[in-house]
Amino acid sequence: MARLKVAVLISGRGSNLQALIETCTPDFPAEIALVIANRAGAAGLAHAARANIAHRVISHRDFASREAFDAALDKALSGAGIELVCLAGFMRLLTDGFVARWRDRLVNIHPSLLPAFPGLDTHARALDAGVLIAGCTVHFVRAAMDAGPIIVQAAVPVLPGDDAAKLAARVLVAEHQAYPLALRLIAEGRVRVAGERVEITGADPPSRLIWRPA
Repeated sequence: MARLKVAVLISGRGSNLQALIETCTPDFPAEIALVIANRAGAAGLAHAARANIAHRVISHRDFASREAFDAALDKALSGAGIELVCLAGFMRLLTDGFVARWRDRLVNIHPSLLPAFPGLDTHARALDAGVLIAGCTVHFVRAAMDAGPIIVQAAVPVLPGDDAAKLAARVLVAEHQAYPLALRLIAEGRVRVAGERVEITGADPPSRLIWRPA
């Protein structure tokens, strides 16, 4: 059975990219075929190089418009035969046209339990709100920022004495488990979008909620 061809888009350190690389062993139903960074100095490119994964930089600064940048991304992805795109710390808002072209083939991970706390500074905002549980969400991308059908969520407790950095570190552990689970479900063909909700098909589907990741 052919493995799902995946591209990962990054802007920075690539810790979720590394988690996906470690997950995509030869017996995993997906393979990372391409990594694209929009910043030449993105540290995550080194992860791809060490794993002998094709990687390149497409800098948004080289294009006069968001549409032109997204067209270059689309050309690179289509040329590599990519079937699914994973955003992993990709700090660019994609155009409506790009999102529509890759609808239900474009996923993102966000460090909050969406729909709570979309956007930036999620951990500080969660602490300011006094929530007792934080976490992360893997979802299909829609035109609105940090919106779309939820595939997997992972939840962690907010502990006394937490600051944004401590909470972020705890959530990051959850991210490294949630993203591989979501990718597996998609690659096995078990994810279906009905309306704007995700349904998991097949016998004995694994839980889509991870609580207190190890």
